[in-house]
Amino acid sequence: MTDFSNKPFTAYILIGGNLGNRQSNLLKAIELINQTCGNIIATSSIYETAAWGFTEQPNFLNQVLILTTHLAPEHLMQALLNIEELMGRKRLIKMGPRIIDLDILLIDDIVSSTQLLQLPHPELINRKFALLPLAEIASEIVHPVEKKSILQLLQQCKDTLDVQKI
Repeated sequence: MTDFSNKPFTAYILIGGNLGNRQSNLLKAIELINQTCGNIIATSSIYETAAWGFTEQPNFLNQVLILTTHLAPEHLMQALLNIEELMGRKRLIKMGPRIIDLDILLIDDIVSSTQLLQLPHPELINRKFALLPLAEIASEIVHPVEKKSILQLLQQCKDTLDVQKI
């Protein structure tokens, strides 16, 4: 794996949740990410969407952050998992309800697959609730596998779930 210890890189992180005070949980996650992972340099609007996958659950709030960090990709993922645990996330049902969910969508143009982390996120191109807030703040970046901009991917996305800016 590439050594990023001296070179900051840019990570695009999707945060979301559908339990408790959803907006307050997003703010707490942002605070913890900023304290432990790097510097948040941009945030999208907050979007509300119906659950994807396991649909019998409350609507989600989602937001994308742009983060500059010195953490290597797997260390960043581990830090995000630690924040989820600290905030009370329980993994009981795959794609089930959760107080907070933190996903790395992209890190620069890195393409990588390990047991802990796959970059870019394998479902990014299929999920309007991730593409829409990402396109709001980083529409021009190019997906390192698809070789298309985020805006192009959003325009081609077949996901029909309703995603509304709040």
